[in-house]
Amino acid sequence: MNRTVQFNSPFLLGFEHLERLLERTAKSSADAYPPYNIEQSTDGKLRITVAVAGFEKSELSVTVEDNQLVIRGKQTDSQDKTFLHRGIAARQFQRSFVLAEGIEVTDATLENGLLTVELFRPKAESVMRTIEIKSGSGTKGAANGKGAQP
Repeated sequence: MNRTVQFNSPFLLGFEHLERLLERTAKSSADAYPPYNIEQSTDGKLRITVAVAGFEKSELSVTVEDNQLVIRGKQTDSQDKTFLHRGIAARQFQRSFVLAEGIEVTDATLENGLLTVELFRPKAESVMRTIEIKSGSGTKGAANGKGAQP
């Protein structure tokens, strides 16, 4: 199913980056390897667990690039082994997750074939700002930012 999202509404100013993020996400979700879980706790923490059986720590990398968490794995084939059957995947992969503004990657751990990446989402603070309305008259005082004299 191919879905096109329209961000050309006059009420959605400056959201072009969301359309690019959705396109990037749709491309990366096509591949199901390696499988992963995403957990959320009540204290603003997220945990991504990726099944990377057979990978060593040196064959994995976790980076954040342009608000995108990228997990890469690349195994090197051992030339001294002859396989009669090869059922364990030994292929390279790249798994990407788009991060919202403010989400921080705090830790990554490899244990028992599972790579766990810890994330933290701080509580969003409500921000309210009052914008000063200036006079639109063509007086000299208005042009220099002081406003019209009464």
